[in-house]
Amino acid sequence: MTLTAPAGRDQIEAAIPHRDPFLLVDEVSALDESSIATAWTVPTGAFWEKGHYPGQPVTPGVLLVEHVLQSGALYVSKRLEGFSDDDGVPVLTKLEQARFRQMVLPGERVETEVKLVEQVGPAWFLAGTVKKDGKKVLQVRFALSATAAMSRVDA
Repeated sequence: MTLTAPAGRDQIEAAIPHRDPFLLVDEVSALDESSIATAWTVPTGAFWEKGHYPGQPVTPGVLLVEHVLQSGALYVSKRLEGFSDDDGVPVLTKLEQARFRQMVLPGERVETEVKLVEQVGPAWFLAGTVKKDGKKVLQVRFALSATAAMSRVDA
């Protein structure tokens, strides 16, 4: 199945290999040749609440980054018309310039836009922005590649 927007969990699960409890994208609201827009409502009662600032739980920044990466993987999946066995699965190959601007608490919804910066061979260079209530939470630049495609490129 080819990913289209709007899309819910069924289409998202058909496009990338991530699953609960580690699927951190609830919906795709827009998708075109150069970008994708997604959203995630941070669950309440998640396992990290017990140990990540007990009594004042904060969504770990690494999970917000993972949300952006999964959004990017959805974009790449769309461009590849799905990840085939020949492609492998999407993996992070570069992460830079992550800037965190505010906290995200359990139950809050974030909206994310990932834009294509450049594609070079099997690598997709992307830039992501996460917002909460219209204000920036996170900006990050990253690269994703498909595992099998990476093995076909000489190091």
